[in-house]
Amino acid sequence: MPTTASASKRADPLTRSARKDLTRASLIQAALALMGEGRSFTSLGIREIAREANMVPNAFYRHFRNTDELGLALVEEVGITLRRLLREARQTSVEPKSMVRRSVQVYYEYVRQNRLQFLFISSERSGGSRILRMAIRTDVSHFTNEMAQDFRRLGVYPDMPTSSLQMVCGLIVTTMLAAAPEILDLPPEQPLLEAEMTENFVQQLQVVLLGAAAWKEKPARKS
Repeated sequence: MPTTASASKRADPLTRSARKDLTRASLIQAALALMGEGRSFTSLGIREIAREANMVPNAFYRHFRNTDELGLALVEEVGITLRRLLREARQTSVEPKSMVRRSVQVYYEYVRQNRLQFLFISSERSGGSRILRMAIRTDVSHFTNEMAQDFRRLGVYPDMPTSSLQMVCGLIVTTMLAAAPEILDLPPEQPLLEAEMTENFVQQLQVVLLGAAAWKEKPARKS
């Protein structure tokens, strides 16, 4: 006959690591839920985040040292997933126009499906926490570098210097980030407005690409 301890162990399908990950995710979701009520991330306290997650405050400190550390985890989570999705979108086509349209569709859907995360990113990109602003800027650099590497691999602007290619990709990433609040403000169940917005978004990025194709970098003046 199994002992009580072994029976209890089998009855709990979650490992200690899985329970820890679940608790950590619950705290992040609690912070997002509070921001969904109109709160800014920097105004949130540890006690109210824990209370929203139905935990005691000490449970928070087992996962994060402070709210900034929770915010850093959220920036990383959004960045890793979105970079993977956009990287996959760029690999579906070599032709720049179709690549842009596919990337816009992927980005649009991801923002709509992760509304609270992008409310957080949009507000903290210029918000009160320098630590989170710097983390978002670092993530933007990761996006830019990965896009430039993919463009180079796919033969987009093959003769363009690396520094110029990174500048072009930086403009694309900045345009995408600037579009997030507009996507979030779009009323639900408005297919015509949605189509108009996405087409405008595609055209903005195409203007950047066309300008990059026509742009010739001036040689540095000799002193």
